[in-house]
Amino acid sequence: MTRHTLMENREGATVVEFAIVLPLFMVFLIGILDVGQMVYGKSVLTGAVHRAARASATETRNIALADASVFRAIQPVLPGVKIESTRTSYFDFADVGRPEKWNDANGNSRCDNNEVYTDENRNGQWDEDVGRVGDEGNANDVVVYQVIARFDPVFKVPFAPERWSKRSLSATAVVKNQPFGNQTDYGSTAGSCP
Repeated sequence: MTRHTLMENREGATVVEFAIVLPLFMVFLIGILDVGQMVYGKSVLTGAVHRAARASATETRNIALADASVFRAIQPVLPGVKIESTRTSYFDFADVGRPEKWNDANGNSRCDNNEVYTDENRNGQWDEDVGRVGDEGNANDVVVYQVIARFDPVFKVPFAPERWSKRSLSATAVVKNQPFGNQTDYGSTAGSCP
């Protein structure tokens, strides 16, 4: 076989091209499946959190039952998922995320240097967020319900860094409890910041 004949021979070129393209195609395909699982999981998680928050806003609310319903909804989509939920209650929608009232004498947006504050959430200290963490709230209270789902993806991208192998999704719902009783107002005890 001459040199010219070898240069013109195309037998086996398809196999070589396939061997080059196949790994790239598989990584691309697994990446699409991974993103699809996360998008679908986020959708299911958001819907489950909203349903659980609505159910928790009634007089006969059962917080453990609400968390269990979120887990049952998301577990088939994200096998091995672990969920963490938090609830923070507020007197009104306008209070979400606002600090307790205080006299900011030095203008640094922090309660310090013996500045006087009002202990609105009755926990004995000044807080940057007036909400009561871990509290499902009373009648007419606004409750922020947040769930974080942590899981290992089913479709792991090969050769990806280890930090890409852990995923977390979160969903938040804000509801106002039904008026099944009288709403408890914020506290009015004064305190002094260190």
